[in-house]
Amino acid sequence: MYDLATRKHALRLLGDGRSLNSVSKETGISRAAIRSWRVRIEPLPRLNQSQPCTSPTDRAAYSYLLGLYLGDGCISSHPKGGHYLRIACADAWPGLIEECRAAILAVRPADRVYVLQRQGCVNVTSYGRHWTCLFPQHGPGKKHERRIVLEGWQQEIVDAHPWEFLRGLLHSDGCRVTNWTVRNGKRYEYPRYFFTNKSDDIRKLCTDTLAKVGVRWTVLARGSDPLNVSIARKDCVALMDAHIGPKY
Repeated sequence: MYDLATRKHALRLLGDGRSLNSVSKETGISRAAIRSWRVRIEPLPRLNQSQPCTSPTDRAAYSYLLGLYLGDGCISSHPKGGHYLRIACADAWPGLIEECRAAILAVRPADRVYVLQRQGCVNVTSYGRHWTCLFPQHGPGKKHERRIVLEGWQQEIVDAHPWEFLRGLLHSDGCRVTNWTVRNGKRYEYPRYFFTNKSDDIRKLCTDTLAKVGVRWTVLARGSDPLNVSIARKDCVALMDAHIGPKY
C-alpha cells in the first residue's frame, strides 16, 4: 500500500515528461500500479479487519472445515508466498478423507486439493493465498499452547451451522464408542461420544456449541487433565447420531 504522497510524486514525474518505464525503475513501483493511479489516485478503503479478506463460498462447508482445522489441521507458508492448508486424516476413515476434500473445494472452488500419503494417515492439502485469512487462529506453536478465539464473523457462521462445526470437531478429535457395564450380573452396552483435545479453548468451543444445540455433556479427566468431553445420555446420543454419526 503506497501513501498518497508517493502516488503524487510518481504522477508528477510522469507529468514532467518521464516515461512510465523510467518512473517505475526510479521509484521501484510497478508500471501497472502507476498506470492505475492515473485513473484513481486515492488509496482504496482498508478492509474491515473484522471480516475475512475473502468470504467462504459455502458457509456450512466452512463451519465443518473449521472444526477439522481446529482438531487436526495446520497452515504452513510457501517460500514464494501463499500458504498450505493441511488436514491430517487417518487411513482408517476413507469417508472422512473424501468429506474433508469436498469441504475444501466447497470453501475455495478455485484452489486445487490433493492427498499426500503419510504413515498411517494422509494430509489433505490445498495451496492458496487466503488460508491464513480464513483461519486467523493460525500462529506459531501448538494450538493448545496459545489462545484460540473465533473472530466475530466465524462465530456467526458457527451459530448458523452448529452441527457442521461439531461434525468437524468430532470427525477430527472425536469418536463414537460402545461402552459396557455389569448390573445385577447382566452386561449392558450403550453408545457414547467422546471429544478429546488438549486445548482448553477448543474444548470450550465444542461444549458451548453442544449446549446451544441441546446436547448435555460431562468432562472426564485423563490423569489430572480434563481432556475428554463425554456425551452419554441416551437422548443426547440419539441427537448426535441424527446429526453426526460415527466416522467411516
